[in-house]
Amino acid sequence: MLDRRRFIKGTATTAALTMSMARASKNATAQQVRSPDILLKDRVILTNESSNTLSVIDPNTNLIERTINLTSFDEDPRPPFRFVTRGVVPTHTAMVNKALYHGAITVHGAAPNPDQTMIACTGRGTSNVYLVDTRSLRVIGNRPNPKAGPDTSPDVISSGVLVGREPHEPTFSRSGKELWVALRGENRFAICDVEDAIAEAHGEPIRAVRRYLPTIDGPAQVWFSKDGGTAFVISQKVSKIDIFDVNLGSDGYSNPVRRQTIDISEQDPFGFTPFQKVSPDGEEMWISHKIADGISVRRIEGGQELLDHIRFEDGARPNHVEFCENDNGRVVYASFARIDDDGPNGVASSRIAIIDRDAAAGQRRVVGHFFSHGRDSHGIWTNPDATRLYVAHEKDELPGTPNEGQTVTSVFDVTDPFHPQHIAQIPLGSLELPSGQLRNKQSVNLIYLRPGSPLHTG
Repeated sequence: MLDRRRFIKGTATTAALTMSMARASKNATAQQVRSPDILLKDRVILTNESSNTLSVIDPNTNLIERTINLTSFDEDPRPPFRFVTRGVVPTHTAMVNKALYHGAITVHGAAPNPDQTMIACTGRGTSNVYLVDTRSLRVIGNRPNPKAGPDTSPDVISSGVLVGREPHEPTFSRSGKELWVALRGENRFAICDVEDAIAEAHGEPIRAVRRYLPTIDGPAQVWFSKDGGTAFVISQKVSKIDIFDVNLGSDGYSNPVRRQTIDISEQDPFGFTPFQKVSPDGEEMWISHKIADGISVRRIEGGQELLDHIRFEDGARPNHVEFCENDNGRVVYASFARIDDDGPNGVASSRIAIIDRDAAAGQRRVVGHFFSHGRDSHGIWTNPDATRLYVAHEKDELPGTPNEGQTVTSVFDVTDPFHPQHIAQIPLGSLELPSGQLRNKQSVNLIYLRPGSPLHTG
């Protein structure tokens, strides 16, 4: 009966989605006439690790459109469920350790599915994954709160999808049928059936994890080649990269087999490699080595040989990389966690490195830096036209600065990729709960979305 219900529900959902996409396509065409930079409702979404919220920025206005609530505060009017107890705002740690709290803990990784209609984000502390519809901006599986009223939240948070210890980064397969989640607290990753994950998020008695695949200790992220046939697994515990043949079947599901394990101790002797991303042309994987202050580049095809190893100054602490390619050049940006005191107008800021990708392999190097206009830059992402760059920050702005006490996102005009121009610093504000304001805090991942369109990034 469960399979039949899922089939009927899936068929209805597919039909509704098809009609919705047709209407969206028609509207997109009209919007494109008015503004060639906008096809559908573009959005920038950030994961806020300390507040367990998602901030949504409208890139047309560069203002906060909404805060998505992944907490369970105020689902019940009684004190144990409340954000504020007797007028005292608790610390974030105290909040999530309340006995009756069942919301997200330490929201961290995020990634879109291939048509950008859904994102997956990880709750590191809750060992689960939450799914969010990017058009409605609703958490998939939330249900109406039967106790809803002026003093309670309208929804009860979904339990999401249970995957395993310390899920760091999720990644959808190129077919969109699977979600691969790196379990940094283990030596394996979880491969979920996306359809089953939606059902599990809705509370159905089903297990979304198709299988657990053993890999190197402390896997931080899985990323796929552009054709979806090869999976790269990096680690924050060992100086190795695992390479898997994905072996996608005609049904879109995988049968992965380990191809080889690469020793990267020369590039990352500390064994702390948190992020990677494939280049837009699909030829290279760019990999950040945070503690080793470097980035390495490996060929996707063949034996995945090393093409470049780019060293930064000591203490730069590179986080994420992003590609920007347009008529004025091809570069790779690398966000730095390090904070420098000599930022714009004397305000402390991190830097972002500019690497010229048009240089020959083996000769790529840093050709410039620019300030991120925030502290501890982390997630970065460009829009599909490679004219705007958005940057997330982990640390709040200091007292005496324009957005003091706020976590901020910065946006740049990168029409000339070699000379980014700062447009705005966007304070993320707060989630308005019935019992008080929960400030959006400590942004880690950032993704730029155009729902209903194919992914514009590697």
